[in-house]
Amino acid sequence: MLQIRDLIWGLLFIGCAAAIQVEITPTQGEISVGDSKFFLCEVVGDAKDIDWYAPSGEKILPNRPDIFVSRSDETTSTLTIYHANVDSAGIYKCVAKNGDKEAQATVQVKIFQKITFESAPSPQEFNEGDDADIVCDVVSSPPPTIIWKHKGSRIQVAKDVRYKIMDNGHLQIRGIKKTDEGMYNCEARVMARGEIDFRMIKVVVNVLPTIRARQSDVNATADIGSSALLACDADGFPEPTVTWAHNNVVLETGDKYSLNEDGSELVIKDVKKVDEGDYTCIAKNKAGEKAEEVSLNVFVQPKITYLNNQTASEFEEQVTLTCEASGDPTPTISWSFENRVFSEGEQSLDRNIVVRSHARVSSLTLKNVQFTYAGQYLCTASNSIGQDDQNMYLEVRYAPKLQGNVAWYTWEGNPTNISCKVEAHPRATVVWYRDGLPVPSANFTNLKIYTTPTISYLEVTPSSQDDFGSYNCSATNAMGTEYKEFLLIEADVPTTPELYQVEPFSSTAVIQFGEPEATGGVPIIKYRVQWRLPGQDWTEKEYSAEDDLNQITILGLNPETTYEVRISAINGKGESESSPAKHFKTEPVREPSAPKIEVKVHNRGNSLKVNWIKQDDGGSPIKHYLVRYKAKYVSDWKPEMRLPNDSEYVVLNGLDWNTEYEVHVVAENQQGRSEPGIRSIRTASEPTTIPDAMGGGSGLGTGAIVGILIVVFFLLLVGVDVTCYFLNKCGLLMCIAVNFCGKAGPGAKSKDMEEGKAAFTKDESKEPIVEVRTEEEHIPNQGGGPTEPNETTPLTEPEPAAADTTSPVVNLLPSTATNSVAESFSTAQSSPASECTTLTTSASSPTKAAHAKSSPKNSPAAQPSSLKANTQPDVGPLVDLSDTPKVPPSSNPTPSEPVSPPSANADAQQSQCDQVKAPDSTQSKDLRVDGPAKDAPSAPCTDSTTPVQNDGKTVKDDKTKGEAEVKNATAEVKTVPNEAPQTNGNESKA
Repeated sequence: MLQIRDLIWGLLFIGCAAAIQVEITPTQGEISVGDSKFFLCEVVGDAKDIDWYAPSGEKILPNRPDIFVSRSDETTSTLTIYHANVDSAGIYKCVAKNGDKEAQATVQVKIFQKITFESAPSPQEFNEGDDADIVCDVVSSPPPTIIWKHKGSRIQVAKDVRYKIMDNGHLQIRGIKKTDEGMYNCEARVMARGEIDFRMIKVVVNVLPTIRARQSDVNATADIGSSALLACDADGFPEPTVTWAHNNVVLETGDKYSLNEDGSELVIKDVKKVDEGDYTCIAKNKAGEKAEEVSLNVFVQPKITYLNNQTASEFEEQVTLTCEASGDPTPTISWSFENRVFSEGEQSLDRNIVVRSHARVSSLTLKNVQFTYAGQYLCTASNSIGQDDQNMYLEVRYAPKLQGNVAWYTWEGNPTNISCKVEAHPRATVVWYRDGLPVPSANFTNLKIYTTPTISYLEVTPSSQDDFGSYNCSATNAMGTEYKEFLLIEADVPTTPELYQVEPFSSTAVIQFGEPEATGGVPIIKYRVQWRLPGQDWTEKEYSAEDDLNQITILGLNPETTYEVRISAINGKGESESSPAKHFKTEPVREPSAPKIEVKVHNRGNSLKVNWIKQDDGGSPIKHYLVRYKAKYVSDWKPEMRLPNDSEYVVLNGLDWNTEYEVHVVAENQQGRSEPGIRSIRTASEPTTIPDAMGGGSGLGTGAIVGILIVVFFLLLVGVDVTCYFLNKCGLLMCIAVNFCGKAGPGAKSKDMEEGKAAFTKDESKEPIVEVRTEEEHIPNQGGGPTEPNETTPLTEPEPAAADTTSPVVNLLPSTATNSVAESFSTAQSSPASECTTLTTSASSPTKAAHAKSSPKNSPAAQPSSLKANTQPDVGPLVDLSDTPKVPPSSNPTPSEPVSPPSANADAQQSQCDQVKAPDSTQSKDLRVDGPAKDAPSAPCTDSTTPVQNDGKTVKDDKTKGEAEVKNATAEVKTVPNEAPQTNGNESKA
């Protein structure tokens, strides 16, 4: 293509060597608005000037900003159109000149508009219910076709009249709803170019707020520090903001008001009466605003604002008491005096008390003032939310008023107080007169005066008849003087009481009588009842005179016996004449009378305490009481209870709450059972809470109980510490004794002995068992030679003893060390019937002592000799078994405990026992075993210090001062390891 072109140009150049030719590339051009494009003008031939001309015919100058012309060489020139617009369209011409030669070429430039969205904002917001105009402004050339889509589907305007596409391409939705909200697609198409473009537009539908007050009227009480809560709930889209206003002033959080986070709740603090009124709740969003009124009603508790004390004089025409009160609602005012309440209007038949009220003021008018009007008046102001009470005092000044019994009775030598009660205001001065003379005085030494604020007492001790008569009391104050006369009369003994009847029983009798017609001026103090067998001495008993006393029971009578009885009355002056005697005969022996019972609720309410009073026993002692009970609504009785004859009550526990029970109590003697005493009572209702203290509760507070527990716990700790001190040598007390007092604890002296555990420390796993046996079998020595040694033969052989020997008394001293083992001695008497005693003790540990006591059993042959044992010294060989280390005996052993009981026979030979030295130990105890004794001369005692080697093999006696022989007897002491058998068959032979 290029070769053909060059060929054509060559031909033209050759053919027209002298002509100029112009060609524009491209030959035509289309430019989108806003785009840029250039055109190249090429000249064939020599051209001095190459110029471009606009469609208007004007030459295009090089300095234009929108169209730029540039000449790159002598044959080409470039036209560049920047940011083309519709005005840039037209025919552009390129002209080449060289002197008089000129050539030109043209190119037509077309400007078209691409699809351009000039205005398609997103999101676009509308209010619900409005006609929404969704803006989508699109330009292009030619004009585009607009298509709207929603939720992926094309909007069919013909099918839904709510939708309409406007001439400008906008989409209109009539009465838009919240459901129309979402993404809309605005699509533009140019069919001539196949061009398409779209924009997504978000449509938001705002909803006007709705508002609802939780409570349209709110009530509050002023001046009590309370708060009021006003609340409204708002809804809408977007979420509305809520504000409150009162009297067109927007309220904010502060000292007076408080709002929550979303503003829906308004709290008014410390409500006052001025806070009353309407409060506006305003909800606002993009769709608009709504308001709702909430009314706050502030009530004021009543308060008495005026009430003063008043003073008046008796017999004044009237006095008015005024009480004024505030409050909302307006309070009602009432008056009260001594449990009497006055309301509006006249309050008495004589019209002397009148109450009048107006608005918040009430007045109480008292006419013809009496001294009884004086006192404390209560004004009460009340309305629907509360009340207020205040007292005022009405002081009434009046002359003295005297009160008291006119007649007073006494007798010579008996003092009496004549009381003169004085009522007066102001206080009165009291003076007593006798025969016109003030008392007391030198003439009346037996008169004394005692005065209290309201009563004056004249104490008269008559010494003769002259002291009886008239006494005058005079009281005087600023309002006047008052007198009163009192008579002092000599008292007399009462008249005889009348004995109505006697109701006899087997062992008791009930007498009924009437009070004396005249008491003699002074009260009856007691009654004297006398009874007897006919012709015998009177038996009497006095009974205190109580109110309405008209019968007395005589006790301790004999069955089927005739008695006579009489009664007399006694006052301070003396005793009346006795009533005429009445005869009665007691009934024969029979069953008892029914007990008189009383039942009351006990303790916490579901228990009953049944008390009974013994009545006539029927002439035979009561054996016991029988008690049974049941709930009234059931037929079955609870098991019958039998109680001793001296019982007076029983408590029934675990009863049902709020249930009526029937209780029967029967007394029984030898003759049978009485009629039941019957009572019914209902238990208490079950309490909802447990009372703090009922029926004998301790009443102790929590602090007292905690203190007691602390003291008990402390004493327990002290007890445990003391126990540890004495038993285990440990604890706080042990530490104090050793470190502060320098004292060793109990058992400390055996410390060295414990360190010398010779046998047990060799093999502590083998605890020794020590067996001590006294063989019953007697084997005499043949030919006077020693017996053949065997396993049980002791290594220290006894020397021959005299033919007659004293039955030895074996005194066993336990080891002084804590791990000592028990000892036993076997002695055989010369008689073949001598006893055998075996004592076996196991040492549980090297540090614990096992103490054993043994008393021989007396055989029939030995019992006679045992009766004479007290005539001989109760002394025997002493052997000390200990786990202490072997210590060489001292030449002068220290006596430990002398054993020398006194002889019962002065003519018998005395036997003395030297003292036996035992290792020092604070825990040693004596263990004594006394064997049977026979009548024989006394034998010498041995004194030995016996170190013991506890190695499980031997026990050896190192030193013997006195020699003794026990005939035909052998003593064995054997220590056997714990794992060895305790018997082997040869231990029974001596």
